[in-house]
Amino acid sequence: MLLKEDKIIDLFFYLKIKSKTNFLNKIFVKILRKKLQNKYGCFIGYNSKITGKINFPHQLYGVFISDKAKIGNQCTIFHQVTIGSNFLEIKRETLGAPEIGDNVYIGAGAKIIGNIKIGNNVKIGANCVVVNDIPNNSTVVLNKPRIIIKENV
Repeated sequence: MLLKEDKIIDLFFYLKIKSKTNFLNKIFVKILRKKLQNKYGCFIGYNSKITGKINFPHQLYGVFISDKAKIGNQCTIFHQVTIGSNFLEIKRETLGAPEIGDNVYIGAGAKIIGNIKIGNNVKIGANCVVVNDIPNNSTVVLNKPRIIIKENV
């Protein structure tokens, strides 16, 4: 019997959380991870730490979760989200990967990059680029678009 895609994703994250204690779970997680990468064009770092259930309303399409990222419980992550590490030595304090708290909503196309902490109960709007710490119970949105008028076209 084949599992539905939603069930495969749930099984993957369930086993990922439990895989620290069972060698067979670790192997099964690696197999499921490869299947999800091929199907959805996503990357979920094997060493990323996920402490609870994650909701993916639009599946895993284009989602990138860094190998060193930490994600809390009951997070909602939309498509094309990047939770990425920064290993460019521009500033020493920005080296590393994000740590995301519990009950965080991450809108489509958002980018969370570097050694930053996202608090609990945070909402991050679509296409936001987050490179600074965000306190608990906050909302992050983009500025309105700039309009550039070209007169000599």
